[in-house]
Amino acid sequence: MFIRKAAVLGAGVMGAQIAAHLVNAGIPTLLFDLPAKEGDANSIVLKAIANLKKLKPTPLGVPSIADFIIPANYHDDLTKLSDCDFIIEAVAERIDIKESLYQKIAPFIHADAIVGSNTSGLSIETLASVLPNSLKPNFCGVHFFNPPRYMTLVEITPHLTTNPAIMDQLETFLTSALGKGVIRAKDTPNFIANRIGVFSILAMMHRAVEMQIPFEVVDQLSGKDFGRAKSALFRTLDVVGIDVLGHVIQTMTDQLKDDPWHPYYQVPEFLKDLIAQGKLGQKSGAGIYQKVGKNIQVYDLATKSYREASQQADAEVLAILKIKDPNQRLKKLRESTHPQAQFLWLSLSDLFYYCAYHVADIAHNVRDLDLAMRWGFGWREGPFELWQLAGFSDILAFVKEDITQGKALVKVALPNWLDQVKAVYQTNVAYDPEQNTFVGRSKLPVYARQLFPAPVLDESFNEGETWYETEVVRLWTLDQQVGILSFKSKNNTIGDDVLDGVLAAVKIAEEKAKALVIWQRQGDHFSYGANLKQVGETFTKFGPDAVRPVVEKFQRASQALRFATIPVVAAVKGMVLGGSCEFLLHCDRVVAAFESYIGLVEVGVGLLPAGAGCKEFALRAFQEARGDNPYRDMVAYFKQIAMGEVSSSAMDAKSRGYLRASDIIVMNPYEVLYVALQQASAMAATGYRPPMPARIPVIGKPGIADFEMMLVNMLKGQFISEYDFNIAMKIATILCGGMIEAGSVVDEAWYLKMEVDYFMELLQNPKTQARVKQMLETGKPLRN
Repeated sequence: MFIRKAAVLGAGVMGAQIAAHLVNAGIPTLLFDLPAKEGDANSIVLKAIANLKKLKPTPLGVPSIADFIIPANYHDDLTKLSDCDFIIEAVAERIDIKESLYQKIAPFIHADAIVGSNTSGLSIETLASVLPNSLKPNFCGVHFFNPPRYMTLVEITPHLTTNPAIMDQLETFLTSALGKGVIRAKDTPNFIANRIGVFSILAMMHRAVEMQIPFEVVDQLSGKDFGRAKSALFRTLDVVGIDVLGHVIQTMTDQLKDDPWHPYYQVPEFLKDLIAQGKLGQKSGAGIYQKVGKNIQVYDLATKSYREASQQADAEVLAILKIKDPNQRLKKLRESTHPQAQFLWLSLSDLFYYCAYHVADIAHNVRDLDLAMRWGFGWREGPFELWQLAGFSDILAFVKEDITQGKALVKVALPNWLDQVKAVYQTNVAYDPEQNTFVGRSKLPVYARQLFPAPVLDESFNEGETWYETEVVRLWTLDQQVGILSFKSKNNTIGDDVLDGVLAAVKIAEEKAKALVIWQRQGDHFSYGANLKQVGETFTKFGPDAVRPVVEKFQRASQALRFATIPVVAAVKGMVLGGSCEFLLHCDRVVAAFESYIGLVEVGVGLLPAGAGCKEFALRAFQEARGDNPYRDMVAYFKQIAMGEVSSSAMDAKSRGYLRASDIIVMNPYEVLYVALQQASAMAATGYRPPMPARIPVIGKPGIADFEMMLVNMLKGQFISEYDFNIAMKIATILCGGMIEAGSVVDEAWYLKMEVDYFMELLQNPKTQARVKQMLETGKPLRN
């Protein structure tokens, strides 16, 4: 089923952002709300759309895409629903409100449309019971997580008479068209992720209060090193909204009365106090934390007031969290007598106990539960993955001991299957406790597009045949037709050894393949660019004469990609920065995941793009001018380089010129390799020929003078430093073709030499060296 148009019912925080992501995906979307009592009937929705442009991080691929959200209201515009193939309700979590709305919309929805509710916890069966009969077969739960653009997880939940084909169509649409990780949840309160995640939050808060661990210390312990989101426990509450958590907890309180853990499904008294005072988190300016001037204060349980957030986690406990082996890490936490270590261990023991008891009720297998927690809450591993990594039998014995010793929150029998299986993950299958069997992944055709999906424990994929490999690159193939080049360096950075590998791989691919795709097998990001540490060390040890050949080699690698005798396609996601962006600019086509953040960022360390990136932007400006003066296009490209701007999405990268109109944006990052292979094969089938070397008529001295005037004004206005001015003038000089007469025709080698010369001049400047040093030591740029 092809979704031509969508509708979102409810223009609140979630509804508006769901609409934003639908238009990100190229789907015109009606956004409905109540008619305003005064003025424009759609003013409620118009205000919500305007607010989308103010949110950080932005829910919009580019601000202008909001124009494709069509404002509507329930009084005047219900007939417009007849054109919509996907309708999602995102109104208040009250059955009576939802029932009233369903009755209103039913007459206007066509027979094949999918209708979903974004409820985060209400029973789908109960919602279906108040639906008009005409809507029931195509109705299900469709639960996005906040913020919808960035959170991978969508839980879909059928009721008893949902058409199975609709579930397949919906999962396919959400996966490929919207780029989501879809989990089919059972119809239980709060479904999977919120059920497990909110229980974990409640259990950890209970332990923290019980053990009198200050909240800022809890956050130091429960962040990335613990395998959770960087915002940890209490900062996450402030981001999500303490009142929002309260509503989710209330659902558990009301609907899970027979749950053994029901006594803990209560909003803690300190959160009730904060809610009563309107201290709801970031949106109200205060919650668990508040900022006073430049100081961060934290809520203190003892005084019921704020104090400076100055207390520190114990160094020995933090050291335990750094242990890489999960078995040793968890054992050390359990063995330690320090209250902070015991807090962490008991929080995990509570989690393992709870998940084991409930997994069969809420999920179809342990894989679904684990992926839901990774995608919906940002956990590094799901609970069952961590359990098995730490030793399934060992952890089971520890949990049983905690129960026996009265350390667990409750005392109920563990399910029998725990003693029957030695592991919940086996090769490419995961355990389903309800059926007492191991099951593989979904066979829906859409997943054939994910050659390397998000892996869970003990999964293996077809790694193809290696054609060429070093310590830092691998050239391989899946079909003997298209070569795939992947980096193996840390963060996929590009050093001298990677450049050697790229040059060798291109030659081999030209001999053995009909096309080449550059795609990274490791990590969440394409590449952070050049290996700055290696450049700095080479300069320090051997001087500038040793660096220049490396920069020239970088240019040869970029040019090798551009002039290869076979088509070269880059398949990218995440960060594509600096030198890796220069590689991208030289590929015949780019297939970019929507969440691709692309930019030439060299100015941040006092340098300029010298891997042929300046040359390529000058060439593009000339080509886009189509015989007119390219200065206007040149200014746009200049700003990207001189300000080190990075795109906020692949869509934004197109508007900035990092991607061309012919480049492909794919919503799901796990599909970029599949699409790139298809594109590369199609280009090869056309009888591909590499481009001819360019001859470029420069804008020369007049263009440089115009840039200088602009930069002088920025310097006088203190928008840039004197050294920024120096760097920017070098960039402008390269883009304009040097201090020669306008209209002079030069070749690419002319630009490349200027890039290297100015790069080396900057590298030898102490101010650039200071910028490089600070970036390597702190990860933050220096303004000097």
